[in-house]
Amino acid sequence: MEDRRIYILSREKPARAVVSLGVPLIAGMMIMVLYNLTDTFFIGLMRDDYQLAAVNLAYPVMMVTVAISNVIGTGASSLIARSLGAGDREKAEGTLTAGFLLTLVISILVAAAGLALLPAIVKGLGAKSNTFDYTSQYVQILLLGTLFTMGSYIFGQLLRSEGSVKPSIAGMICGTVVNIALDPLFIFTFGLQIRGAAIATVLGNAVSAAVSIWFYAAGKTLLRPALRYVRPQAAIIAEIFRVGIPAGLETLLTSAAYIINNNLAVSYGELTVAAMGIAQKILSLGNYVYQGFAAGTQPIMGYNYGAGNYRRMLAVLRAGILVVTGTELAIMLIYGIFAPQLIGLFTGSPEVIQTGTTVLRTVMCILPFVGSVSMCRMSFQAMGMPGHAFGITVVRQLLLYVPLLLLLNRIFGFYGMLWAQPVTELIMMAVSVGLLYRTIRRAEQVL
Repeated sequence: MEDRRIYILSREKPARAVVSLGVPLIAGMMIMVLYNLTDTFFIGLMRDDYQLAAVNLAYPVMMVTVAISNVIGTGASSLIARSLGAGDREKAEGTLTAGFLLTLVISILVAAAGLALLPAIVKGLGAKSNTFDYTSQYVQILLLGTLFTMGSYIFGQLLRSEGSVKPSIAGMICGTVVNIALDPLFIFTFGLQIRGAAIATVLGNAVSAAVSIWFYAAGKTLLRPALRYVRPQAAIIAEIFRVGIPAGLETLLTSAAYIINNNLAVSYGELTVAAMGIAQKILSLGNYVYQGFAAGTQPIMGYNYGAGNYRRMLAVLRAGILVVTGTELAIMLIYGIFAPQLIGLFTGSPEVIQTGTTVLRTVMCILPFVGSVSMCRMSFQAMGMPGHAFGITVVRQLLLYVPLLLLLNRIFGFYGMLWAQPVTELIMMAVSVGLLYRTIRRAEQVL
């Protein structure tokens, strides 16, 4: 009898397959929205806008950690999905084992390097006199928990690569519940303030990673790591990095753009950084929706590329774009109407509420476009075409967003800086969808 997970990847109706894998992920990611908003909410209750700004300034460190996780998670999950599509279970399990080992080794190296360079990192993030110490405290604890953060992210990707979406969601939920429960305890009861928020975040990630490991250990997954693969094949490691490094660089470029954006925002006042941080965290609700659909589409595209079923890939692409665009338009409407109230949940400062409302109502305009871009990028990664995926990112961040950010900020000031991203995403939707469609069509013609 065919496994239900394989049926969804190979034969389920395109729209239903996208929804079947995407909606559970989105539900889990909504929990992750709470994860990201928890620190912001509880620190906001202290009515200290500089600590609030410090959390936003430290965010690129988390993005860099995710970028490095992407190297392993995206590379390994792409190879696993393609191997399953080609019927090579042994290669899929060897790749899974390699993913676990790489997580352990690389996370230790990242933590050691980050802690050694901590003062320089905090300065580079844009922290000034009022936020430097707070940012340093938060970043230090995040670095100490690198293994848990990377494990939480990577193990979830590995589970999704075989279609095991619910186990990956279970890890997200458990980690978020722990973070929400521990934040007020550490911040207020123990009086650790911003340090307490960071500790709660790290412990939440630790629980999330542990839950994913439990599913593998309990034999509740399609694939399992095995001792016979502890010395992974060089070809598997090479393929993981071939696909994964461009994915990691993509997140690093996004992080670099975020840092540039923060440094520009600081020139308008440190409270502006706090307002932008709140708006971006609220926007993450919409971001997780498109990321969920894109992540749900990724194993479908990888599996069918491995199986040579290009017609199904085109059908899944069309269905995915329609689903994600319609959903994001609905979220955009909610943001537009309730922006002041949403910002006001996290701060009582009239200045921060006013600026945050402006930011949210502007940057929300990315939502109808960025989902298609993300879906196309992840599809290229799933197909083992990292150059195409990375090319989308290079054009998006280096050739469009950063130049527009600097140019529009110089010409129009703060409002110009805000509009740089929506303009970028509109252009990139047309570019990325056209590129992926033509690539699949050419593969179909060759077959």
